[in-house]
Amino acid sequence: MLSRYLAPLTLAGAVTAYLYPPLFLVFRDYFLWLFAATMFALGVVLQPDEARDALHKPARIMLGVATQFTIMPLLGFCAAGLAVAQGVSPMLALGFIIVGCAPGAMASNVITYLAGGAVAFSIAMTLLATMLSPVLTPLLVEVLGKAFMEIPFWPMMRTILLTVVLPLGLGMVVRRRLGKHRQRAEHMAPGVAALSIILICSYAVAANQARIADTPLLVVELVILLNALGYLLGWLAGNLFRFDMAHRITLSIEIGMQNAGLGVALALKHFQPETALPGALFAVWCIVTAAGMTRLLQSKNRPPAAP
Repeated sequence: MLSRYLAPLTLAGAVTAYLYPPLFLVFRDYFLWLFAATMFALGVVLQPDEARDALHKPARIMLGVATQFTIMPLLGFCAAGLAVAQGVSPMLALGFIIVGCAPGAMASNVITYLAGGAVAFSIAMTLLATMLSPVLTPLLVEVLGKAFMEIPFWPMMRTILLTVVLPLGLGMVVRRRLGKHRQRAEHMAPGVAALSIILICSYAVAANQARIADTPLLVVELVILLNALGYLLGWLAGNLFRFDMAHRITLSIEIGMQNAGLGVALALKHFQPETALPGALFAVWCIVTAAGMTRLLQSKNRPPAAP
């Protein structure tokens, strides 16, 4: 239920956090643990057969991940530049770059499944991007973000190793040892991940409650534009690479749905709370748009009713 209704629950959590911040401010010291829980859950549900099937075409996976680490970081940099040019503080604008440099995660795998995309391809992209993220994410943030301020590369890399790679690997190890309890764990894991994402986004909204009221409309518009361009350019890239329909859908989702939870966690850990604001808004918005896109694709693929 939590994963199926991720969009409205995330939106409800964000609204509640804005109206009554103390309810979620209690997670101040635990948001990194919450994000680690999402990666542990991904490790538990990662099907070895699906991963092996996807790895039969490694070039397609690497092409997808390379596109992911190119399009969104550049879009995030452009959004940050536009924001600063319009008077937004560099610390807040940096949040767009962090969001753009955070690869897709478990939510995109769920959305891909619901949208009729290539699930094995989505999982393989998530796995490879996650393994590369300890180096590429802080490196890209440093290269693109230093135009605005100093970036702590090594502390960010350490955070990603501890909250992404370690729990993901631990989840994969635990999966192998679950035995007869594996099916129950696979059923529970998406809910654990969904709940963690809801709480992380809600905490980011609560921590920025005073700033949200004064958030320039431009920031909201850039969040919407960043998400839309991610979907569009991902779809066009799939056409350019001559992917079939299922893989074009997947690439569009993987690029448009960044791991905003990771972006928010990094921003809260290494920068000011306002840096997490674009990530928090993006997390809520991209989940809502992805859910809407899923409904649209499901309606188009639904067989016609019998006369």
